[in-house]
Amino acid sequence: MAWYHDLPRYLALFEAHGAAMDETCFHFRTDPAQDVHYIGFIAGYEAPYWIGYCDVPDGCEFATAEALFGARVFYGRSLRERWEEVEIEAINGLSPEDFYGYVLPDLERDGA
Repeated sequence: MAWYHDLPRYLALFEAHGAAMDETCFHFRTDPAQDVHYIGFIAGYEAPYWIGYCDVPDGCEFATAEALFGARVFYGRSLRERWEEVEIEAINGLSPEDFYGYVLPDLERDGA
């Protein structure tokens, strides 16, 4: 199991350090086409959490990370419901392995 499949851990990191995890690129390994999807965070907005390439044509925005993970916008299911199917391709431009090795220790040390 990949480190990011620990949903409570990943969600806590995303809530506490959204800017460091902006432009998380992933696909669902169970989808035949394995379409690419994005989630991210942009500080300074009323709804800073966002999803791109989902059931909503122009993507969508949320006030909280919890709302983002609960939105049923991935083929009628939420990211929370499908989390075990997620294969992250990149987090803020880094592979999941590089993010785990270089960025994650600092984030968790800072509290997440």
